[in-house]
Amino acid sequence: MNNRKKQSPSGTGIGIGIAIGAGLGVALGVALNNLGMWLPIGVGMGIALGAAVDAKNSDDKGEDK
Repeated sequence: MNNRKKQSPSGTGIGIGIAIGAGLGVALGVALNNLGMWLPIGVGMGIALGAAVDAKNSDDKGEDK
């Protein structure tokens, strides 16, 4: 039986983070009637969380050491 995890390309977490963060930023911006403030906040948070996920995944695979 093969116990290897499926490897994803580097930067995948950042792309997914941007998409999710933008969606949440738009939703909050529309709900709070301040899209210009919440969209960049959502994208920034998505980039930060996506970079953290990518860093954790690269450490788990033994890269960057």
